[in-house]
Amino acid sequence: MKPTGTDPRILSLAAEVANSPEQNVPIILLKLKEIINNTPLGSSELKKIKQDIYCYDLIQYCLLVLSQDCSRIQGGWTTISQLTQILSHCCVGLEPGEDAEEFYNELLPSAAENFLVLGRRLQTCFINAAKGEEKDELLRFFQIVTDSLFWLLGGHVQLIQNVLQSDHFLHLLQTDNLQIGSTVMTMLQNILQINRGDLLRIEGKTLHSILDEVVFKLLSTSSSVIRSTAAKLLLLMTETHQEILILLRLSACYKGLRSLRNKQEPGTEFSQELGQLIALLTPKVYQEVEEQKLHQAACLIQAYWKGFQTRKRLKKLPSAVITLQRSFRSKRSKILLKLKRQKEEEDRRLQLHIQRQRAMRLSRELRLSMLEIVHPGQVEKHNREIEEKSALIIQKHWRGYRERKIFRQQRPSLTEYKAAVTLQRATLKFLAKCHKKKKLFAPWQGLQDLTDARRVKLKQQVDDYLQRHPSSQMSDVTSRELHSQAQEQLQHYLMGRVLEERAQQHREALMAQINTNIEQLMKAPSLKEAEGKEPELFLSRSRPVAAKAKQAHLTALKHLQAPWWKNLGEEEGDEIDVPKDELSVELGTLFIGGTKPP
Repeated sequence: MKPTGTDPRILSLAAEVANSPEQNVPIILLKLKEIINNTPLGSSELKKIKQDIYCYDLIQYCLLVLSQDCSRIQGGWTTISQLTQILSHCCVGLEPGEDAEEFYNELLPSAAENFLVLGRRLQTCFINAAKGEEKDELLRFFQIVTDSLFWLLGGHVQLIQNVLQSDHFLHLLQTDNLQIGSTVMTMLQNILQINRGDLLRIEGKTLHSILDEVVFKLLSTSSSVIRSTAAKLLLLMTETHQEILILLRLSACYKGLRSLRNKQEPGTEFSQELGQLIALLTPKVYQEVEEQKLHQAACLIQAYWKGFQTRKRLKKLPSAVITLQRSFRSKRSKILLKLKRQKEEEDRRLQLHIQRQRAMRLSRELRLSMLEIVHPGQVEKHNREIEEKSALIIQKHWRGYRERKIFRQQRPSLTEYKAAVTLQRATLKFLAKCHKKKKLFAPWQGLQDLTDARRVKLKQQVDDYLQRHPSSQMSDVTSRELHSQAQEQLQHYLMGRVLEERAQQHREALMAQINTNIEQLMKAPSLKEAEGKEPELFLSRSRPVAAKAKQAHLTALKHLQAPWWKNLGEEEGDEIDVPKDELSVELGTLFIGGTKPP
């Protein structure tokens, strides 16, 4: 999109470039220099002119012209050198607007590369030139191109890394010509003064090539200017980048730098710079080199550790966010719950207050109704009774409150008393155990010998006891009678005890026999299924049992033999009378049970 309010000079120049033949375009583009020089430096008008030049593709035309062969351009190297100045001045301070990405990523790197290519062409022409005047002119053009490149790099620092990594720049630096080499070294020094950090961003191979060339020029060149510039470059590199200093000290490729002490020329500026460089390259103690290595290793470890910590923190970030959200929601729910409880408490208090007011109102209404019912003469008595009841209630609550208060006041002392009792009990138990152990394990000391005084004292105590407790006098006859009575009572007790033991044994034997019979009957099969000697299990040696069994058997037989009409009025389970003569029992031949009725 073309900008509004474009300078008419730019419009006419763009139209002239578009309508002119290709060989006239470089001469027409030189008019831009006059337009730029006539505009105040740093003004908004100059920025607007640069923007118009870029929008009408005049900068692209300059790049196309610079990429052509110089022999086909009118004016030759003079026109090309002026176009490089125009291009560098137009690119510095330009605000591309919407096409910023294309400008910074394509146009500027292309311009820097074209400047380096032009420098190599000028270098070749300078070396091949035979006349001195021609060489001076080519050297002046080369300096203009390098100055234009430096101006472009000063306005766009991001291009320094591209220039240092370019093969064309390395070829320019590796020239054997003193004048070209001095110019390139000076440009490199100025570039590093602009931005020293880009030196370590380039590839290691390129950095080593630059260092090799600078050291080579310092050691092998006889020109004091180049040697001074090389020394300044090395000082600048080593002062700003510790890694380069370590590389120069430890690498075997740069051992020749230590021989520079013999080349010092005292009293000159170069000797001072060379002395500083030698002082940096030759540490007084070997420990300094080791410390530098350790410092570099520590920096590397710290970098890896910080990277690991950062990645770990980033991995934990989602869980931390979730935890934060959970805690926030929990806190918010607690706050809401607290507010809800406060509201419920306020509602409950309000309801209680309303209930109290309602109860008070009902009480007053009740009192008024009672006053209406009570006889006027009994009002005072009624009021007195109410006052007495109220006083009793107040006294009851007051006494309860007072007792609770006293109890709360006495609670610490009561707790202390209980604790003291517990401690005393435990202490007494402990002392008793200790005394018991001491008494148990104490060695026997033997009996004490009785002295005459002790014997007299004990005899006196026995006599006193006998006097206080005199014994009853009994004759021999009385004692013998008591003895005989005691013997008779003892004999009677022993005889009765023997009879009781026999009766108990008989009862136990009968119970064992009954239990055995019952167990046999429970395990025996029915009579229909009995075979062999199994029916003998149904025999009983008990007469009552045998009689009852025979009676049941005869009853069952009569019931079966009777006609059916006699059994109509009978119910199952009714007993039938059996004559006593039919109940003659012979032990050992009677069954306990008969066949079951159908």
